[in-house]
Amino acid sequence: MTNKQEPIGKAIEVVGAIIRRGDTYLVGQRPAHKTQGGLWEFMGGKIEPGETPAQALERECREELDLEIENVRIVDAVVHTYPEKTIRLTLLACEPKANSEPKALEHQSIRWLTPAEMQALPFCPADAELIEKLHLFGE
Repeated sequence: MTNKQEPIGKAIEVVGAIIRRGDTYLVGQRPAHKTQGGLWEFMGGKIEPGETPAQALERECREELDLEIENVRIVDAVVHTYPEKTIRLTLLACEPKANSEPKALEHQSIRWLTPAEMQALPFCPADAELIEKLHLFGE
């Protein structure tokens, strides 16, 4: 687990999806009007009260991507402090269910990229830390 700075208050619990297809991973560009607008990220969001990380990820993938996922498993966690908040990002690896294709419902754009291709894009800081570790999350 990584912690770049001292946490500010209680960390906000969020999940992120490592959605793999072949040697590529699904990433999305945040809407311009939202915090960190225009930056790229792994899909996900806040864990709601009463949800497990896996349930939160399944809900977020339906809401943000109209995507059904399977083989959901926790692979890592990162604590990152932004100027305004601290987040604890639980990473879950998963795959799209057969015949389920993602749609950009919340993001400006979504792309399937290799880790090398991701290096050329500006990522949210907490997500950027994960790119170099993708090979560890395996199948």
